[in-house]
Amino acid sequence: MVNNETTPDRPAEARRADVVALVKRTGFARVADLSRELGVSEVTVRSDLTALEREGLLGRVHGGAIFGRGPAGLETSFETAQQSAADEKRRIGTAAAALVTSSSSVLLDVGTTTTAVAEALLAREDLDDVVIITNGLSIALALESAIPRFTVVVTGGTLRPLQHSLVAPYASAMLERIHTDLAVIGCTGVQVGAGVTNVNLPESELKRAMLHAADRSVVVADASKLGRAHVGVIGGLDEFESLITGTEADAGDVEGLRAAGCDVRLV
Repeated sequence: MVNNETTPDRPAEARRADVVALVKRTGFARVADLSRELGVSEVTVRSDLTALEREGLLGRVHGGAIFGRGPAGLETSFETAQQSAADEKRRIGTAAAALVTSSSSVLLDVGTTTTAVAEALLAREDLDDVVIITNGLSIALALESAIPRFTVVVTGGTLRPLQHSLVAPYASAMLERIHTDLAVIGCTGVQVGAGVTNVNLPESELKRAMLHAADRSVVVADASKLGRAHVGVIGGLDEFESLITGTEADAGDVEGLRAAGCDVRLV
């Protein structure tokens, strides 16, 4: 919560600085929440968000605002993200890959952490007859050398170049026709109140479809994703069997998630 007491007649410049601080804290904030937090009307909040968007400080989305210039402002390219927290992602990938058994089927979401899962699966020479379905082109190519031990299926859909991912239309239509043993899903935010979220709406839609197409689902997220909430809701914490993250995770975030009933695995 912003420390300074905020009243309707507070100077707009100071109030808008508080708006930016609140949105930056979690990555996404709803108009109604900002109105309550700042003690001003939703009309005033919307006016502030419009002004801040013009300045390039926030991005407007339906129902609220995100930090940065719209969804693209919160995303980095696949190649850039792959260089961040590489060792932590490797550990997360190894832990998630350990959940896979021979003669099983897996939905493997797009992302750098899930790519680490794919690399860990490749290293498991004990695995055979595994069907892996993915919407990530980088993941599909990484798994190619495991054929025929693995059957690699690509969802199809529309290409998003930033993440090399396939999204609607058509990608979700395929997921409506399959059922898998396990889904390994990435995200850009995990927070007690918001659940598991993602900054990109088309990808969020596909992640939800993956969640519902599997008997069990785990979310993989490096420590930087904890405590953040973004506009696209993938699912509630109770819809995932566990969250696999690194030991770098903030103790307060982990404690809060566990108190909310989330099984947090630190690796």
